[in-house]
Amino acid sequence: MIQIRPTRPADLAVIQRIEHAAGELFRAIGMSAIADDPDPTIEVLTAYQRAGLSWVAVDDSDQPIAFILVKRIDGRAHIEQVSVHPDHAHQRIGRALIDHLERWAASQGLPALTLTTFRDVQWNGPYYERLGFTVLPGAEQGPELRALMIEEAEHGLDPELRIAMIRPIHNDQ
Repeated sequence: MIQIRPTRPADLAVIQRIEHAAGELFRAIGMSAIADDPDPTIEVLTAYQRAGLSWVAVDDSDQPIAFILVKRIDGRAHIEQVSVHPDHAHQRIGRALIDHLERWAASQGLPALTLTTFRDVQWNGPYYERLGFTVLPGAEQGPELRALMIEEAEHGLDPELRIAMIRPIHNDQ
């Protein structure tokens, strides 16, 4: 049974390993630059953990197998990163983390979840569509989200391949 809990300091190095393993999936589809992108530093992960904006999905021995990092952008809960270790793929763990985040966001009075992702990578845009996200057109993006997408492009992510997505918070959470 998968449990979700707040990230602890002892989880941070494991999160790095999860991110690295998940990133390797991009190499198999010819996106080696994404796979080679540096893993988040312990300092960055610590900032999320201390701010209460990081959760892990753990196995029966309380070992992290997936994680989610969140920022508040334009008054919404923005998924900065959600990764599942490939050994635990296809078990609805990513969905569970996002649903957990939605409950948290609802408790914070936030109206929606947002994220940026690759439009056509199967476990990105199409996956998030199945989870109820829709493309958020540029005209409807807030200034912080637009700035984030510009920053992504400056770091080498082709804006033609990227989309912003949104999922409204359902108040019945």
